[in-house]
Amino acid sequence: MNRSSFRSPLGRAIGLGSAKSGSQHWLVQRVTAVALVPLTLWFVASIIAHAGSDYTTFIAWLRTPFAAGGMILLLIALFHHAALGLQVVIEDYVHSGARFAAVIAIQLCCYGLAVTGIVATLRIAFGG
Repeated sequence: MNRSSFRSPLGRAIGLGSAKSGSQHWLVQRVTAVALVPLTLWFVASIIAHAGSDYTTFIAWLRTPFAAGGMILLLIALFHHAALGLQVVIEDYVHSGARFAAVIAIQLCCYGLAVTGIVATLRIAFGG
C-alpha cells in the first residue's frame, strides 16, 4: 500500500505531511530562545549600569549603534519567540473555531509590539 494513501485528499494535493512545519517551528523557537540569552543579559546589565543615570544620559547611550542594534535584535527575538510560544499554547488548548482567530490576534499583537518598539528605538537613535 502506498504511504500517501493514509493522507487526506487535501494533504496529498498540497504535499504536507505531519512534520512539514512543526520541525521548523520547533527549531526557530529554540534558535530565538538561544539568541535571547545573551541579548537579555546584555539588556539587564545595561539597565543596571544606567540605573542612576538621567534621561539625557540614557538616550545618549541608546543612540549608539551598538545599543540601538542590540535593542532592535532583542525586540525581534523576544516578540518572535513570544508569538511562537503563544501559538503553541493556543493550538494545544483551544479546540473551537476561535483557534484560528486567536492565533492571528496573538501574531498581530506580538508583531505590532515589535514594530512599535523598533520604530521607537530608531526614532531615538536617529534623533527623531
